[in-house]
Amino acid sequence: MPFERCAECRLCCHVEEGYPPLEVTLTTHETKKFGSLCIETNCENLGPKGCTLGDNKPFSCKLYPLSYNPVKRRFFFDKDCPLMPEYIAQLSNPKSVASLHLNEVHSVIQTLETEDPEFLKTNHQVDIDYFNLEKLPSIICNKDEPE
Repeated sequence: MPFERCAECRLCCHVEEGYPPLEVTLTTHETKKFGSLCIETNCENLGPKGCTLGDNKPFSCKLYPLSYNPVKRRFFFDKDCPLMPEYIAQLSNPKSVASLHLNEVHSVIQTLETEDPEFLKTNHQVDIDYFNLEKLPSIICNKDEPE
């Protein structure tokens, strides 16, 4: 988890009343492991200190508060995540928690682009449907990403 305060907010692990349940996007490997994960109101894996799955949580959950558009090869972020201003500010420091998070998820995405591209497409579409996405500023994105 990029920030300790995520356990307090829980916005990303909650579906507001009146919205359809959120089927967590899983990679092919994760589908074999979990079958499926659906958030009807609150994620059943959300404990008092955050996700009870720890490092075993699905990649789509690890990616949050970011979203990756595989067509444009661009990162987006959920504008409703209260930690995004801090996250973006931290990206100017290559040793910050946010920079480490971005580098880790980018590394996994590079693998998924060849091994499970359908996951990336599906996950981004789910993110578009559920989150208020905005493009991550280009000054901090990977240099080989097209504008």
